[in-house]
Amino acid sequence: MTQGRVSRLWHRLTGRTQLERLAALEATIGKFGRAQREDLAAQQAQVARLTQELAGKAEERAVRRLEQRLDDIRASLVQQDRDYGTALERAGRLDEQGVDSRRFARRIEQLLRHDRPIVVGPWTGEVGFELLYWLPFVRWVVTTYGLAPERLIVVSRGGVRSWYEGLGHRYEEMFDHVSVDEYRAATETAKKQRKVGAFDAEVLDRVATALRLERPALLHPGMMYRLFLPFWKEIATAASVDAFTRHARLTAPRDPVEDELPKDYVAARFYFSDCFPDTPENRALVASTLDAVSRHLPVVVLSTPDSRARPTPRPSAPRVRPASVARPLPRELAIFRRARAATRPRSSGC
Repeated sequence: MTQGRVSRLWHRLTGRTQLERLAALEATIGKFGRAQREDLAAQQAQVARLTQELAGKAEERAVRRLEQRLDDIRASLVQQDRDYGTALERAGRLDEQGVDSRRFARRIEQLLRHDRPIVVGPWTGEVGFELLYWLPFVRWVVTTYGLAPERLIVVSRGGVRSWYEGLGHRYEEMFDHVSVDEYRAATETAKKQRKVGAFDAEVLDRVATALRLERPALLHPGMMYRLFLPFWKEIATAASVDAFTRHARLTAPRDPVEDELPKDYVAARFYFSDCFPDTPENRALVASTLDAVSRHLPVVVLSTPDSRARPTPRPSAPRVRPASVARPLPRELAIFRRARAATRPRSSGC
């Protein structure tokens, strides 16, 4: 027992016991540290893996966002190119309009410098454009610049003399100088008279020869087309047209055909075109339409010499009657004016 106490005392004095405890503690701590470090390393490895996976997902989302952004930029650039092109076109058109306006002013100045006859036209285009634009344009030119009516010779087609009443000294019917076949062949594709074409020149030459005109001046529809083109191209507003037009109510002369018309009727005019081609199906549609309408009211069908086709109503519809129109436009308008309703193919935009 004494030896044991001495040994313990010796250990206390020399610190051996403490050292052993420290060594044991260090060993324990070392084991714990190694386990912790191993666990930490495993956790760090797992975090690294998760970080890499998350980074991949984030990168994938970032790539998708970048691709979407690039698509947006591409679409924006395309739109900018379109806007830039439209702006250039608009600027070019407006610049051309300025040039055309100055050219028109010089042309009018030339007409005012002499007293030679002025041929107005020839108008070979659509009826709608003639009434909405050409006729008001001619009226504006005559009243604005004080052109003497006795100098003006209006050339149009379809017997529309009354439309130009008071605007010209003389009206020349185009079909008195050219045949319907010539007119049809020349205007089949060229509807807009943006310049003096070969057919216009031929009509002018025949009119000048017939009337013995020497060096007549010309007020041609091309002047109007060049001035109004920015509006039709939706580059300028309607004010650009109003500035060069003067509208007035037309007084339609009474036509003898009105005495022959039924008291109540429907007017119809069918003609074939690229929009409504001459096919058996369309002919059947015309016939069935006339039959259906005639069950309720008499139908007056107009046929004109300049129509490219003149469908004939079926005999089984006794309340359908044809109306031959020698000078088509005034008589056609008179028939349509008296009718309760009207039916015809719609070809605009074709």
